[in-house]
Amino acid sequence: MQYRRAFIPGGSFFFTLVTERRSPIFDEAENIATLRHAFRQVKQSRPFDIDGIVVMPDHIHCIWTLPTADLDYPTRWRLIKTWFTKHCNADFKSTPNRARKNKHEQAIWQHRYWEHTLRDEADFMRHIEYIHYNPVKHGYVAAPKDWPHSSFHRYVEAGMYPLNWGENVIEFEGIGHE
Repeated sequence: MQYRRAFIPGGSFFFTLVTERRSPIFDEAENIATLRHAFRQVKQSRPFDIDGIVVMPDHIHCIWTLPTADLDYPTRWRLIKTWFTKHCNADFKSTPNRARKNKHEQAIWQHRYWEHTLRDEADFMRHIEYIHYNPVKHGYVAAPKDWPHSSFHRYVEAGMYPLNWGENVIEFEGIGHE
């Protein structure tokens, strides 16, 4: 069976990207800065909105909304991953396995990523909450406000969350798959 991605022009999508062998490359502030720069570079030529994001030590969750009539998120991800790989510190590149060497690939990212097409406003908001609660779920912080690499702070500033949101346990059944 071959996996099929959903392509919806102008759609909103939830993504999970994981580093190769769950390497905690985003523990380093330099790598987070490089990732941000990769996003900015790609957005200049292929615009999209980042509705929510959290950068964890070994994975990223985010929601994008594409421009009307545009459905090409795979190219954007390829460009972001490639830009990051070319510009990150060489110390964070693990030794590629034989298959990767044969294809001249680096070992920074897992090959694939997980994508979910957001169906409606409730699905969208549930995934935004999942993104913002993720550092708590993984035990890095006691509350989302304590994690600096998240769009949570943008949502608080916009009045969409109180600052103490997520201080209680929240269950997210069927969301994430990282």
